[in-house]
Amino acid sequence: MADFKNGDTASWDAEQVRRGQTDRPQQNKSVRRKRRRRINPLLALILYVLIVVAASATMAGVGWLLASDLCAFNRGTKMDVTVEVSAEDTLDTVADKLQEAELIRYKWFFKLFAKVTKAEDKIGIGTYKLNNDMDYHALISGMRSSSGSMSAEVVDVTIPEGYTVAQTIRLLAEKGVNTEENLLEAAKTAEFSYEFIDNESEDISRLEGYLFPDTYQFYVNHNPKGALERLIRNFEQKMMGEDVQEELESSGRSMKEIVTIASLIEKETDGTDQAMIASVIYNRLNGPGDKRGTYGMLQIDAALLYALPDHEGAITSADLETDSPYNLRKYAGLPPTPIANPGMTAINAALYPTSSDYYYYALGVDHKHHYFTDYNSFLNFVNSDQYGG
Repeated sequence: MADFKNGDTASWDAEQVRRGQTDRPQQNKSVRRKRRRRINPLLALILYVLIVVAASATMAGVGWLLASDLCAFNRGTKMDVTVEVSAEDTLDTVADKLQEAELIRYKWFFKLFAKVTKAEDKIGIGTYKLNNDMDYHALISGMRSSSGSMSAEVVDVTIPEGYTVAQTIRLLAEKGVNTEENLLEAAKTAEFSYEFIDNESEDISRLEGYLFPDTYQFYVNHNPKGALERLIRNFEQKMMGEDVQEELESSGRSMKEIVTIASLIEKETDGTDQAMIASVIYNRLNGPGDKRGTYGMLQIDAALLYALPDHEGAITSADLETDSPYNLRKYAGLPPTPIANPGMTAINAALYPTSSDYYYYALGVDHKHHYFTDYNSFLNFVNSDQYGG
């Protein structure tokens, strides 16, 4: 005890601390060495190869699927499809329609291809017949329009019911679809692949009745034949319905006769009594001829006015002497062609006329048609202050 010095304790403590600081890091390094394990190089190589093979197989599979869609491989039985492209369509909606029609599988891939190939400058407004044997390039080419592309300027045109071919062409020209001269030339000489169009004729009356009144969208400077064909195709689609075809067959009349009757109805009334007007026409056409002033004579002056396109004002006695098959006061039966383009309401009236005994009608001061079974009743009305014709 006597030999213990105060400084000894401090020296000993300092030395122990230094030893502790030196020993501790060495112990931690030892622990870290024990925890780190080396990966077997062969196993790492195998894992790498497997990942590369799996990625390559996946990419190859995806690539094959996309290539198959692009080139129209493995589409199964050939299938024809009709696709309509309107002015409102975009590449996105066109791709939707193609996908819904099962002409493509991968919409996003078609859109990518279409953008790269500038399909917007090729696809145009129209109705196209496509099939599932077509690859992407063929589909885009199949929707090509000679009139313009999806990026071209378009106009809306509403064609009223009862417009003639000449009036329709004039309206199309006013809207900028094409010039009146070009449209008239197409109406006279273009060949249309429809049985009801007389391609031997070079008169615009060959299209009368078949330019269906409706609202359309056209390109500015649209191909003139293509513009007229859109109206004709719309007519055909309306008339090809199963109900219309059945009624046509049961009527015993041709489609041209029904459309001609519908055009007379269209021009004779504002649409409130078309089926009744139809009954008078059929009674005169089919009746026994024992009614004075009928004998198969329709006596509809709207047909005469069709033969006198520049006529103005009321019909005169001189007009009634016009020697034309459209003068239904001189010639019995129907005129040689429709006299206007009727709408579906007038066509239905011609197909489904009201049954009546009326042979005469006249317009009253009340702006309504009044119907009569005999000539004397009709004459009395015409000579009264109730007549508004």
